[in-house]
Amino acid sequence: MIRHIELGNVSFTRSRRLKQLLDTKQIRLGGNARLKIYGTMSCRSGKRMKSENRVFFVSEAEAVNLGYRPCGHCMVQQYRRWKNSQHN
Repeated sequence: MIRHIELGNVSFTRSRRLKQLLDTKQIRLGGNARLKIYGTMSCRSGKRMKSENRVFFVSEAEAVNLGYRPCGHCMVQQYRRWKNSQHN
């Protein structure tokens, strides 16, 4: 897991480093550390969160292993499976 604020202290530096990580597929998913939710990089909910809460994952397995749940907006099928598993 990589925290957004750890990518650099200047917005331009963070954006450039984030693009490098995306291009090299070192990160594939984003998440909210405070809410423990992960989702796609294009999720509208994820784009609105504060950078200090934003984290990145290389895989869905990494996010799940760290106790995050799928986003109900951008990962609907995964969210439904997660929700159903919580009731069993």
